[in-house]
Amino acid sequence: MNFLYDVFVEPLASGGYLFRAMFAGSLVAIASSMIGCFIVLRRMAFLGDAISHSMLAGVVGGYLLMKLIAGEEAHFGAMIIGALLAGFVTVLLIGFVSRASRIKDDTAIGIMYTGIFAFGGAMASVFSSEIHVDLMHMVMGDVLVVDAERLWMMGAVTAIILFVVILFYRQLQLTSFDPIMAASVGVSAPLIGYLLTACTSLVVVSAVSIVGIIQVVGLLITPAAAAYLLCNRLSSMLVLSAALGVSSVVLGVYTSAWLNIGAGSSIVMAGTLQFMAILILAPHNGLLAGTLRRWSQVPQHIVEDVLGCLRRDETHATRFETIRAHVQATPAVLRRVLRRMVAMSLLNQTPHGFILTESGNHEARRLMRAHRIWETYLQRVGMPEDSLHDRAHLLEHLNDEATVDYLDDRLGHPTRDPHGQEIPEDFIDLIPGAEVKASLLRDRHRGVVTAIIGSHLHDQVALGDVIVAGPREMDDTIWTFRLPSGEELHLDHDSADQLTVRLADPNSERQVD
Repeated sequence: MNFLYDVFVEPLASGGYLFRAMFAGSLVAIASSMIGCFIVLRRMAFLGDAISHSMLAGVVGGYLLMKLIAGEEAHFGAMIIGALLAGFVTVLLIGFVSRASRIKDDTAIGIMYTGIFAFGGAMASVFSSEIHVDLMHMVMGDVLVVDAERLWMMGAVTAIILFVVILFYRQLQLTSFDPIMAASVGVSAPLIGYLLTACTSLVVVSAVSIVGIIQVVGLLITPAAAAYLLCNRLSSMLVLSAALGVSSVVLGVYTSAWLNIGAGSSIVMAGTLQFMAILILAPHNGLLAGTLRRWSQVPQHIVEDVLGCLRRDETHATRFETIRAHVQATPAVLRRVLRRMVAMSLLNQTPHGFILTESGNHEARRLMRAHRIWETYLQRVGMPEDSLHDRAHLLEHLNDEATVDYLDDRLGHPTRDPHGQEIPEDFIDLIPGAEVKASLLRDRHRGVVTAIIGSHLHDQVALGDVIVAGPREMDDTIWTFRLPSGEELHLDHDSADQLTVRLADPNSERQVD
């Protein structure tokens, strides 16, 4: 108990300035981190840094205005107004440069904020006899000596930010995630953007006078980024970012008292360490979770190679040594892949080896179809025969069924690959009850005509007719169908595509008249 008292209570009991520093820093953290959530989501992190640096020109300008025109020493309010104006001018110039030229936003920010910051430094140097601005205090800040005036100001700013976020929550959410949808429901994305910029400027300018440029940028971005790693909902992200910001302030102030270092530096370091811990340990988006997830996953191409190997002999179990001879993988990786495939119900393990399940056989057939269609396509475009297999083996792992279907259609739904092996039918689309183009039908497939596009077909077939596909003719370029009358209909690929049928169950007892 004495240890806890000495570590946590004694620093606060020694003087009220530490408690005041925690309170002031917490107000800054809440306002900054909540606005920071929208900045992180919109990828505008550099904007807060730009506003915080450019405000030097505004502070110097406000000081000069009061000194040279009114003949008075600048007070806090005048410098705040000047800093706000400098922030708005910076944002307007950034927008103008990015819209009026080929320069992107990030480049425009880098150009304008350094230029305006340098302009403020130059004015401070030229009028050094008239201006007494502590530049080091602006950069590093000192939350330990915050006065009542700044504390009330920060409380008012925090209240304003909370009011804006609550009042415009839906608009901020829509424009941050989907500006196109926001525009479609009447929300003005540019107007909400200007509102967010105004809030960012207000937070930065008011907070810099308390915690300095470096700390305000850290509190603006770091807690929001850490919350982004932990949350999938904006409402949760807002609350958690504020909590993380406050915790970094409290830990930083305690650290400054324990180690006798600057409070601003210790707060930023605490926030950064907090972020790094979350980056590593976050349950879903952390580095450790990602590493474990990647380790537990198995390479898809190895899974497909195993399926292809077992497909060669569906009726007998395949031993591990046989699979290893056909699949390029280390024994440890291959064993992990096989265990994973058993868990996924793609394989069954027997005392004699591994055998495909029904699901595994389905995946193997899909893979074989993709491989043989790719071989056929590559042969059509002129690839040498000795390269077809290896190149198709690479392309089959793209695992894009839509691409395979497109190639199949462009090739005229071939039934044999260049080596004379049968190409499996499109068993994914060809299921009983599905409406498909007649060109997909294979020998003995039956279907009910549901649509006829080509006008020349109306004289040969009618809606509701049950047709039975026969063998292809003329090197698979002509489709044959037996009509209810017993006559045969001969169509080329384009004409067969204009006929839509509902595939009948092959086990159905319905017969063609």
